[in-house]
Amino acid sequence: MERTKWVDRTFDFSFPAGWMDNIMERLHGTAIRLKYMTEGLEDSVTTEQYDNKWSIKQEIGHLADLEDLHIARIRQLIAKQEVLEGWKVGNQQTHEANHNERTVGDLISDFELKRQQFIDLLTNLEDDICHFAALHPRLQVRMRPVDLAFFTAEHDDHHLAAIRQILYRLS
Repeated sequence: MERTKWVDRTFDFSFPAGWMDNIMERLHGTAIRLKYMTEGLEDSVTTEQYDNKWSIKQEIGHLADLEDLHIARIRQLIAKQEVLEGWKVGNQQTHEANHNERTVGDLISDFELKRQQFIDLLTNLEDDICHFAALHPRLQVRMRPVDLAFFTAEHDDHHLAAIRQILYRLS
């Protein structure tokens, strides 16, 4: 079965804001899952690209790259801006970052630092911000902070699944 591309996914954000703690637990766990999945892997394995897709290091680096966007978006929600920052089509930042030249540990550490900033912002939201929604430009739907957290957790899982596919090819 062919995996659905990230940009082809649609989202229904009709769940209650009270789901935030459960979704935050997924956000907390991404770095731990990355460490578990990459523990003991040879460097040559983490830089291998299959079918012209990203390597394990590039997948991890991309997650770190996108944290900047998640942080910017939660700050926009806190500022009650009506439209969220858009994704830069093509992932140029990831393609130009030379993630394969870095260690897996450094990539995960970079991700962890940025993720903690995102989590801290989500954790300290005022009640009125929890219910504020702004337009997500690509999806053309309004997002509250809980929706952004869910969207981010789903994005994490999308790239964790890509890493898992690479690992399956190795076994």
